[in-house]
Amino acid sequence: MHESDCTLPIGVFDSGIGGLTVLRALTEALPRESFLYLGDTARLPYGTKSAKSVIRYVLQTTALLKARGVKLLVIACNTATGVSLEALQEAYPELPVVGVIRPGAEAACRSSRNGRIGVIGTESTINARGYEREILRIRPDAKVFAQPCPLFVPLAEEGWCEGQIASLVAERYLGTMVRDTGIDTLVLGCTHFPVLAGAIQSVVGDNVRLVDSARTTAEFVQEMLERRDICSTTTERSLTFLATDGARRFARVGGVFMHHPLDPSDVEIVDL
Repeated sequence: MHESDCTLPIGVFDSGIGGLTVLRALTEALPRESFLYLGDTARLPYGTKSAKSVIRYVLQTTALLKARGVKLLVIACNTATGVSLEALQEAYPELPVVGVIRPGAEAACRSSRNGRIGVIGTESTINARGYEREILRIRPDAKVFAQPCPLFVPLAEEGWCEGQIASLVAERYLGTMVRDTGIDTLVLGCTHFPVLAGAIQSVVGDNVRLVDSARTTAEFVQEMLERRDICSTTTERSLTFLATDGARRFARVGGVFMHHPLDPSDVEIVDL
């Protein structure tokens, strides 16, 4: 890669807004890098779509980001990673691609003492069994217990991350799971879930370690940049937001995920 290409942004995409938890972790871990984020808000959620549709969406999104100019692509969506990573790598073999599943699975295997690992996510992510396959590839002796938690997504997007409602939903999903399985590690297998970490931890208890795939993905991206020698050396960075619908809602909900306010005027609406 030419030296000037190292200043190109890192592309990050998600089915909507949840991937902003990954973007926030990336901006914190990589202060010299620029980022181009695209949320496919017109077609969310991916978790209820067929694999064929998700692959088509991912290829369309990647084509736009590639045309804008990116040096590396982060799939900040567990569903998209699980069903489209291989198709994307085949379509763009020259583009480095990082999904959120492998980094999360590796972190879970390092974290677990007893090899009993829980995974929570959308129904599509859980049904795809991507985390289970990756965890067992790394640690064949592990026992993986998966639980879909679809209501966590709207709770996160409404900003209801704490309080009675969040706690009751977390208890309904996870209380029995933790008591019956003896897990000591729980993978937050959806990019929305880190904003609910407090409510989740209160239910599973302090003896269960939470694995935030956003943070582990940022660490993985940093290692890939260094390995490929494509780290940016400039002190001038940019952060660009693209969405396929609803700039005002994107900014309102996105502020919760980014931990600082976003202005709707900073969100560019694009057509895929």
